[in-house]
Amino acid sequence: MFIDTHCHLSKEDYDIDKLIKDCNKNDVNTLIISGCDKKGIAEGLEIIGDYPNVYMTIGFHPSEIDTTTDEDINWLEELVKTNKKIVGIGEIGLDYHWESDKKEAQKELFEKQLCLAEKLHMPVVIHSRDATQDTYNILKEHRLKGIIHCYSGSLEMAKEYIKLGYYIGIGGVLTFKNTNLKSVVKELSLDNITLETDSPYLAPTPHRGEKNTPEYIPLIAEELAKIKEVGVSDVAEITTRNACQLFDLKRHI
Repeated sequence: MFIDTHCHLSKEDYDIDKLIKDCNKNDVNTLIISGCDKKGIAEGLEIIGDYPNVYMTIGFHPSEIDTTTDEDINWLEELVKTNKKIVGIGEIGLDYHWESDKKEAQKELFEKQLCLAEKLHMPVVIHSRDATQDTYNILKEHRLKGIIHCYSGSLEMAKEYIKLGYYIGIGGVLTFKNTNLKSVVKELSLDNITLETDSPYLAPTPHRGEKNTPEYIPLIAEELAKIKEVGVSDVAEITTRNACQLFDLKRHI
């Protein structure tokens, strides 16, 4: 069994019924939707209400800094308290690639959501782009666990995140021909890795450039197994265990 720990699902992008059936055919039995803006959260809540093995993390992506208020943070808190299928806060974090002129505002929003996660005893899903040092410096001031989503950094920084209690989220980029991610995961234990697609983005080879889907998780697992020189079943077992432990999914699955 595989778990896609990070996907963005909408009825505009997918026929959800068909998607779930296709995932089950490919042994991807559990999905965690990332709701990272108001529209995505609202639609995700509908989807998790309709499908037993679909869960959700909620939070405001750094791109949402101009429209997110303290009332919105309070809304997240109420949703977590009233919906047991919300299993984490995220994706949240810093993005200096697209919003480099708003660093302080991003940090403030990030801190508020980390504090919310601490208050609610929830894991977090972290977005970090061109902001590695600030992301790390902020996370080390909080006692949280979670996933560094769509990891693309160095081996040294991966080890530092792991020391803080974070898993390294690995997706379709691992299958790309010239990615440095292969050398990073070669040196990491499977005990520190979770699988994700970030659908509809970053489809793995041989579907690169197409719309991604959670049913492609086995393609990522196969590449990871090849790099680690283990069986795909080992990758499935260990990464599923990691996700279940982090998000307390064992009480659901």
